[in-house]
Amino acid sequence: MDLSTFYALMSVTCFTLVGLWWTAIEKHDEWRTDRRLRRLAGGTYLSFLLPGVMSMMSQVNPENPLMWRISFGLTSIVGLVTSVRLVRVESPSHRGPFRRFRWLAPVLYALIVVLGVFPELAGVVGAAPLQVASVLLMLLILLAHGFTWEFLMEPDVPHVSG
Repeated sequence: MDLSTFYALMSVTCFTLVGLWWTAIEKHDEWRTDRRLRRLAGGTYLSFLLPGVMSMMSQVNPENPLMWRISFGLTSIVGLVTSVRLVRVESPSHRGPFRRFRWLAPVLYALIVVLGVFPELAGVVGAAPLQVASVLLMLLILLAHGFTWEFLMEPDVPHVSG
């Protein structure tokens, strides 16, 4: 599969997942009223939206690498900051196999930022920068699916608002 097709499919998939997440949020008023749950639900939203934005931006002008580098870098900084905040919000009592490793998301976002600033580093693994970025985005989406599953399966327990 060529990279253009990959990124087109990735962006469509991510935006579809964003839409499905909106449907899930509609059914859970407590996610909008409880601060912790609102942050976790927002984190899930961003975990699909940000890779979708990066994938879409990679399609805008493939001949100009500066376009994807800037868009991936800026979007990944947002992902880095928000995912670090989510690591702090996580309740140790509700950590499953995926959420236990939530710290990997900021690491992946940081790697994308580094790749955007130093695209020549992709040569270390014998790949083009957008190929390496595609693998990092796939890993982010896999983590996002795990985070989402565990968030949806979290037991209904009283949460402290605020």
